[in-house]
Amino acid sequence: MKNFLKTVLIAFLTITVFSCSDDDDTTFPPSSTTIADFVAANADYSSLLAALEKAELVQTLSEEGSFTVFAPNNAAFDALLTSLGVTLDDLSKDDLTPILLNHVLGSRLTSTQLTTGYSDNLAGFSTYVNTSSGVQINGISTVTQADIEQSNGVIHAVDAVITLPTVTTFAVADPNFDTLQAALTDLTPDTDYATVLSTANGTDPAPFTVFAPTNDAFTDLLDRFNIEIADLTAAQLEIVLNYHVIAGANVLAADLPGIPDGVTPATLQGETLTLNLEGGAFLRDKTGVDSEIIATDVKATNGVIHAIDKVLLPNAALDALGRSFTAVAFNGGEASDFSSLYAALRITGLNDALDSATMRTVFAPTNTAFDALLDGASLEDLPVATVTQILLNHVIDGKLLSTDLSTSYANTLATFGDTMNNLSIYINTSSGVVLNGGMANGGATVATPNVETRNGVIHVVDAVIGLPTVVTFAVADSNFSTLVSALTDLTPATDFVSVLSTANGTDPAPFTVFAPTNDAFSAITIPGESELTPILQYHVVAGANVRAADLSDGQVVTTLETGTFTVNVGSSVTITDENSRVTNVVVTDVQAVNGVIHVVDQVLLPMM
Repeated sequence: MKNFLKTVLIAFLTITVFSCSDDDDTTFPPSSTTIADFVAANADYSSLLAALEKAELVQTLSEEGSFTVFAPNNAAFDALLTSLGVTLDDLSKDDLTPILLNHVLGSRLTSTQLTTGYSDNLAGFSTYVNTSSGVQINGISTVTQADIEQSNGVIHAVDAVITLPTVTTFAVADPNFDTLQAALTDLTPDTDYATVLSTANGTDPAPFTVFAPTNDAFTDLLDRFNIEIADLTAAQLEIVLNYHVIAGANVLAADLPGIPDGVTPATLQGETLTLNLEGGAFLRDKTGVDSEIIATDVKATNGVIHAIDKVLLPNAALDALGRSFTAVAFNGGEASDFSSLYAALRITGLNDALDSATMRTVFAPTNTAFDALLDGASLEDLPVATVTQILLNHVIDGKLLSTDLSTSYANTLATFGDTMNNLSIYINTSSGVVLNGGMANGGATVATPNVETRNGVIHVVDAVIGLPTVVTFAVADSNFSTLVSALTDLTPATDFVSVLSTANGTDPAPFTVFAPTNDAFSAITIPGESELTPILQYHVVAGANVRAADLSDGQVVTTLETGTFTVNVGSSVTITDENSRVTNVVVTDVQAVNGVIHVVDQVLLPMM
């Protein structure tokens, strides 16, 4: 439906076949008579002729041109006049002119060229044609005889006078707004929106600018909140619906760039919207998610409609329904200022994803944290793909309050290279909550925990958590303190830290590291550097990111030291080194950006 609505603006470029009933499919040959001549010559259109004469429009439809006229017959005029309680003589030229021009399009469109969508008529309003079943105009009138060709255009006979449209007319006529119509009527019975939105132009509160959510927009809203529309109270819906209407203003698409500071006038609900014209036309509500304007300038007598692809939510609605991560970031947060985080979410498009109903835990860096990361640079200076992965590295699936966190590894939503393998994060709760070893190690510390949202929880952190290398986890996890000492102080001739920090895809990365714990080292006498260096190299496989699922029974693995060991896969995974010692793999798949770590309970020993 969204894709369909986007074609509204180019409706005349799309050809759709239209067929009438067997009785009404006569195609008239080209004629030398004009539209005015045809009307004058047909007794069934005497009321239309009288109206054209009174409005002084006979000459217009006698001139050369290319018109499409939806022509109501006498019965159609009689029905209208009876419903109004007037006669044709009671209507003035000023009354009749816009009504008649509302039946005239400025280009010749035969039945095969009429498509479902909007176009402007000569009265300056929009005409909605629906060809899904026959041809209906504005939901009011149906074509009963098509393609009466004349020298200056084509006539399509209709069964009713097409009255001047209000914004309500199009909300009812266009099936893309069926859910909106239901929300405006059945679901909010105490507010007569149909009457309000039919208010004549110039009468308080008309005119209106209506940002009309499509059916798909309402589906998106319900998916985001994981609710049914029946779960919303009438009062909640009224708050939301009023937020889509600017009263007392007819803001056309051409007027949007001129809105001062990009902030709309107050809506009927009372709050404003932010306009974003970067790469299109978007409206930003209080959730911080942008709604795209996908069709513009549906013109009515008392305002204009713009179709949008998301339901807009004001603060008042969020107070009742709950704020998402994006909404908290957009509104400054409960404990800090997250405008830089929100900017990063928008740059990457993650503002929409983190507004969903999926429960997540987010470690949210403050503006100060982003300033320290950027060091005077701009977010726009960084590749979008990099910023995306950095942000995803702050998100864990599921809602984990501080009391749910324990010292262990978890997976973030960031991924290794172009795989679906999620990066790991090391959480240490021995003193507060420290992530990946804290700020000094490229990680962060939770400064304010448990900012709950409708779709999870935020823990405010003091730094942006960098993408981890295998060295990050070796340093962060105190179970590897002896390993770190062995890789640094005990082997000064080899810069293991630099080697194991090599970026993925750069020789010799990626790495698969079988990392011995402190207890593993305590079981041996640590030798001098000349013997320790090859032992450490024997724990590293270069040029491969081998996860547990990639290991197979009997697999022989060649290490950085050039020796081999054998993997045994059964109820557990073990390794047999060159000295026939069997070592248990106790933790698998600690994933970094340049490789993966598996924890082993013994030091592997090569043949030396």
